[in-house]
Amino acid sequence: MSTTPVVTSQIPASRLHGIEGRPSMVTVGTVVWLSSDLMFFAGLFAAYFTVRSVTPDLWMLETAKLNIPFSTVNTIILVLSSVTCQMGVFAAERGKAGRSGSLLQFKQWGLREWFAISYLMGAIFIAGQATEYAELVSEGMSISSSPYGSLFYLATGFHGLHVIGGLVAFLLIIGRTFMARRFTHELAISAIVVSYYWHFVDIVWVGLFATIYMIK
Repeated sequence: MSTTPVVTSQIPASRLHGIEGRPSMVTVGTVVWLSSDLMFFAGLFAAYFTVRSVTPDLWMLETAKLNIPFSTVNTIILVLSSVTCQMGVFAAERGKAGRSGSLLQFKQWGLREWFAISYLMGAIFIAGQATEYAELVSEGMSISSSPYGSLFYLATGFHGLHVIGGLVAFLLIIGRTFMARRFTHELAISAIVVSYYWHFVDIVWVGLFATIYMIK
């Protein structure tokens, strides 16, 4: 099976982040968009703590239904996916689209392999979240059962949609590396932008996990 040629030359950092020291407009636009998205999640955090302060008994009753060990494992998987995502960025900075050795030689992996692992870990997280939803619904906690249920599903559900968006982005980047004749500066920029988004998604989840599962 023929594969896209792998370019192993180093892409200068100055080119990855802009022209002649100026930041890439795509990167700047992504950071601005993520900043506005952060304000949305900040509003959810504020609503969560506000309703929690006025109905403490409800919070104690509903949080007792959460499967903290399961969610902790799911969180660890998502956090580790940020590590593999960043390894993919390092490969992109070296201009390495695909592996140059066997699949077991992870040190020789390129962007595709690291992003594929990140995709798999993100998909496992979503599957775990769906499993948790099913268990909570079976215990009587739905989006309409109580104010806590509404905020829980709203916050974690919107985050889940963000994760799914990141999974789609991973597939698009991997697909573009196969379609391109060579690994270009634009592909490297795209990989870096996707990593910004994915790290943002992970950081938001750490905040949500601490707020929903750890603070009683």
